Amino acid sequence: MLPLADEVRPIDKRWQPIYAVWEITLRCDLACRHCGSRAGHARPDELTTEQALDLVKQMAELGTKEVTLIGGEAYLRDDWTEIARAVRAHGMECTMTTGGRGITPERAREAKAAGIQSVSVSVDGLEEVHDKLRAVQGSWRSAFEAIKNLRAAGVHVSANSQFGRYSLRQMPEVFELLIAAGIHSWQVQLTVAMGRAADEPDLLLEPYQVLEVMPMLARLKKRADQAKVRIWPGNNIGYFGPYEHVLRGTLPRGHMASCGAGGSTLGIEADGSIKGCPSLTSKEYVGGNIRDNSLRDIWERAGALRFTRDRTVEDLWGYCRTCYYNDTCRAGCTWTTQVLFGKPGNNPYCHHRALEYLREGKRERMVRTEAAPGLPFDHGTWEIVLEDWPADELARARALAATGEGWLTEE
Repeated sequence: MLPLADEVRPIDKRWQPIYAVWEITLRCDLACRHCGSRAGHARPDELTTEQALDLVKQMAELGTKEVTLIGGEAYLRDDWTEIARAVRAHGMECTMTTGGRGITPERAREAKAAGIQSVSVSVDGLEEVHDKLRAVQGSWRSAFEAIKNLRAAGVHVSANSQFGRYSLRQMPEVFELLIAAGIHSWQVQLTVAMGRAADEPDLLLEPYQVLEVMPMLARLKKRADQAKVRIWPGNNIGYFGPYEHVLRGTLPRGHMASCGAGGSTLGIEADGSIKGCPSLTSKEYVGGNIRDNSLRDIWERAGALRFTRDRTVEDLWGYCRTCYYNDTCRAGCTWTTQVLFGKPGNNPYCHHRALEYLREGKRERMVRTEAAPGLPFDHGTWEIVLEDWPADELARARALAATGEGWLTEE
């Protein structure tokens, strides 16, 4: 049992886990090369149905408004629809994220009957790249079949995509296919060096490639507006470059804020372990388990969930410590930096930062110095290499930054 603080501070009561992402099982029917949790087999001590339903009640009492069911693959848990029904019965929205391999017409109808309001299907490239990343031949076709089956059952459908080295230039075409398939939203994020992705550095973008990502997303935002599809940038994309208002202008502040883990978001592992964000590493960020303490006590009193409530500029280091936006951004996504350096506070995957270095003719690369041990939610160790741009790429990079058109290298 993890220790909890003796007292609850006013700031701990002020924050509320409006949004929860719940891994209800780690069992999966895919073996994705970029999977941060190394999903495949169920955890040996996953919550019973009774415990899961009690947790639903506790989330509602704590003020949670939306619960997203994930895995592994959520539908591989026998009581997934019972859990979804309970979420809806307690007045919370219920959504789901899936690789889509097993979303048959029958499962789609079960999702609808259970009250699941929207399902996000993962599509990470065109067919050949997607199937290689997901490590199952036919998974791309299954994903689009899942979209079709869900829509036929009356379930709203969105999509999510990871931007990595193999898929980046395919994303405009992928987006067109998703629009044609009838999605209402598209969530995008960078592949992060956790789990299996930490084993294959070639899957990852270099920090300087955000110079390609951001203008491409800005172009796609115009297309999204025409198609009435929402683009939802994940928390590890962007940060205060010239397209921030284009992509996040509808947020309350009109721009990115600091990490929301343990502030407005909650992550739950299938064994009842509680984190401030579902993506965070287990070793450092699990604050307790609902088998040992109530959800409220863990949320309000666990030190591992308080870190963003207490974070200040003094906790930052490296470039982020002296950045103009330091107190607003506070190094952005904790997940991204924790798995690179073993601690948060310095995020090289930042558009503003890449542009500032470009003005000096410099760029950052990541080099792995220690491999991951091979456990769920694990990571290796990386270091930043700050170097001069190669002469043949510098002019192209500056032109891209100035116009928003093109790519950093030729095919």
